[in-house]
Amino acid sequence: MTSDVLAAFDIATDHCLIGAHWQAPAGGGRLELINPSDGSTLCEIAAGGATDIDLAVAAARHAFEHDWGRTTALQRGRVLSRLGALVMAHIDTLARLEALDVGKPLAQARADVVALARYMEFYAGAADKLHGQTIPYQDGYTVYTLREPHGVTGHIVPWNYPMQIIGRSVGAALSTGNATVLKPAEEACLTALAFAALAREAGLPDGALNVVPGLGQDAGAALAGHRGIDHLSFTGSVNTGRLVQQAAGSNVVPVTLELGGKSPQVVFEDADLDAALPFLVGAGIQNAGQTCSASSRILVHRDVHARVRDMMAARYRELRAGPALDDLALGPLVSSRQKQIVETFLQQGGDLSVAARGEIATGAPAGGAYVAPHLFDDVPAGHPLAQSEIFGPVQVIIPFDDEAHAVEIANGTEYGLVAAVWTANGARQMRMAKALRAGQVFINNYGAGGGVELPFGGRGLSGHGREKGFEALYAFTSLKTVAAAHG
Repeated sequence: MTSDVLAAFDIATDHCLIGAHWQAPAGGGRLELINPSDGSTLCEIAAGGATDIDLAVAAARHAFEHDWGRTTALQRGRVLSRLGALVMAHIDTLARLEALDVGKPLAQARADVVALARYMEFYAGAADKLHGQTIPYQDGYTVYTLREPHGVTGHIVPWNYPMQIIGRSVGAALSTGNATVLKPAEEACLTALAFAALAREAGLPDGALNVVPGLGQDAGAALAGHRGIDHLSFTGSVNTGRLVQQAAGSNVVPVTLELGGKSPQVVFEDADLDAALPFLVGAGIQNAGQTCSASSRILVHRDVHARVRDMMAARYRELRAGPALDDLALGPLVSSRQKQIVETFLQQGGDLSVAARGEIATGAPAGGAYVAPHLFDDVPAGHPLAQSEIFGPVQVIIPFDDEAHAVEIANGTEYGLVAAVWTANGARQMRMAKALRAGQVFINNYGAGGGVELPFGGRGLSGHGREKGFEALYAFTSLKTVAAAHG
């Protein structure tokens, strides 16, 4: 089934794209890619290493100094526009590929394809609209600024949202004229390879996008510490993010880090609970909870605690996890390893009250990495399940007494990625938006539909720097000041 889907892109999964050619990794290494829905082998992928990264960086440098680096912003925008159209033309194939690879339900995979296309459209339109400024200065001078691409940018993307994260990082880098080297996650890299094939079809010059699959400790480490990289973008775990930043720091290379979160939704007594309910549950179990911005903590005012708990519990009892192509509420986790991690967390919750749990669908393959979604109630704010990023379909309800107590709990983790507030009180909305320590705060919604225009990033262990929107374009450029003395 996978080979039939991949045939649409004319790629060999066990190859890297370096410059003009799909080629086997220099060391000949291969890795098995496992279907998380049933534990079967999907295909073999390339296990690239330091030599392949060297070649990819060299190819990117050549593209930057020649074909791609000499294109105008208008030309870059047109290439990305064509690429966005090609992505949408292959929506069914890409969605099926992502569902098989990552394990997410087919409807969610289709939404990711749409998001990837939208990133291409947004950054296509933005390419020729990133302007410098003139600066009033002393008489006899004209001073202005230029925004210039860094040169060669490295992109290490995770397995949970390959297409979306490629779109928001690689798309922004290409829009501003950088040449790129992409290291997809070894657990899920098929849509990265398909995207590269479509980019070539759209007219992206050889070397402007290079893709080297492989293990993090091999290809990923080589890319993070490569002296030929001018900017690095990483999305993943906190521990790996530390290593990436240290490696890039040895070369004094700027890094954008997005490392995860423990995001709260704060529900006050005057909230519209019927409007909130789909977001309270959906933001926690989407992609089986394997989302950096997942809402894993539900903070509820004591006056409505019982009602919110009962409403969420009723919704939880309807949830089913099953094979990705069955398109249920949840698919499997990405791997048996991730399943073991989540199950270890669930064991730590043995002393807590379980408000409700969903089920694994009847007939789900025994080899699949399934975990039934769990909703815990009345959880102490300092409990490991309320502090640690679980990356699975697990949510906790934490009661609070008043606004100050809610802020204390919401800000009481080491993360600071996303938060939401549910209240009809306009003054409270503004106070909470200012008080919450998060890169994004949503009022009476969660995620705002995932808009590509909305700057995204965190504080604390959630990382630093911003992706999406125009902020990403600033991150992928270097500001140059020109001061001309003319008398």
